[in-house]
Amino acid sequence: MPEATFDTLLVVFIAAAITPVLARWLKGVPVPAVVLEIAAGVLIGPEVLGLASEDAVTKDLANFGLSLLIFLAGYEVNPARIRGRPLRFAAGGWLISLAAGLGIGALLARSGNVSALVVGLALTTTALGTLVPILRDAGVLGDRFGTHALAIGTIGEFAPIVAIALLLSGDNPGRTGLLLLAFVAVTLIVALLASRPRSPAAMRFLGESLHTTGQLPVRLAMLILVSLIWLTLEFGLDVLLGAFAAGMVIRLASSGEQASELGSKLEGIGFGFFIPIFFVMTGVTFDIEGLLADTQDLLLLPLFLILFFLVRGLPILLYRSELERPDLVPLAFVSATALPLVVVITEIGVSTGRMAPSLATALVGAGMLSVVLFPALALRLKARSTQRPPADTVTPP
Repeated sequence: MPEATFDTLLVVFIAAAITPVLARWLKGVPVPAVVLEIAAGVLIGPEVLGLASEDAVTKDLANFGLSLLIFLAGYEVNPARIRGRPLRFAAGGWLISLAAGLGIGALLARSGNVSALVVGLALTTTALGTLVPILRDAGVLGDRFGTHALAIGTIGEFAPIVAIALLLSGDNPGRTGLLLLAFVAVTLIVALLASRPRSPAAMRFLGESLHTTGQLPVRLAMLILVSLIWLTLEFGLDVLLGAFAAGMVIRLASSGEQASELGSKLEGIGFGFFIPIFFVMTGVTFDIEGLLADTQDLLLLPLFLILFFLVRGLPILLYRSELERPDLVPLAFVSATALPLVVVITEIGVSTGRMAPSLATALVGAGMLSVVLFPALALRLKARSTQRPPADTVTPP
């Protein structure tokens, strides 16, 4: 490994160690830690301090960090909790968002700098992996609002990944569709095998291994993750599809206290090592100089931020009969929070010539702002609605 790679990793992990402390210090300021990590990456990157740069090793580590982020998002999906109406509402809402996003993409495509498909898919994403820690820390995941937020995040993460696999990752959608069906079939078989009842002796062995150097459940989880990622590569699909599916499989295979402990250890691997590399390196490679060089491109950043809210917030009208009115706007802000998949989609768009680099930078910048602003606004509005007395309550003089 080149010495320059170690230099970059040293600076990256200094940034990763400082940002949680800074987030704690800025407790009164609603800035998620991931945003601080990206901002730290911009600061140490080649366009500011020049302390870090991307090479093949750091790029691979960052890509695996993204895979782990999507894997943990899949692990958060509890099918028993979101099935039925929450999942149907979320799927219907995403289709509305897709139609709106493609329509907006078609308008922007007239400039000739972008594909309508790339913009449309980017606008339909929801950052479940980024949102869950924020919403969990705020204590809003346990009620009906939290259930619908999880369902919306699940579809907003999974559906764009499938669309990427079908429409952006290959030149033959028909062949890709068949390979996708084959991948789904293999994943279902793995899920069925993983969720089969195990003998008490096997459960004891797995539980005991969690407290030894063997760590067999963690190793099995990593085996399934790498195996499904390898399978997507063999099939020519997007690796994030394998990562998300692996998270759901491990969730189905886990239960009880062991599931909580396993999840904690997997989060330790992800958020303790690989995922910070992804977010910091996203900042390192962020083309802030190119964004600031053109006023028109800079103005696209707030425009895309508004479009995120409109495209993902519009379907919240479906929830008028499901949730209290004060919860609708907070849920719209939660739905419109996007970043990791925006990075993936814009990278594919730039590499395939379907998107100008300046537009990609503006979209990623808007995604970063959405992570900063939208969850904070959602939680503030949600807290205000819970403190408001019911309409039929008479306030004593």
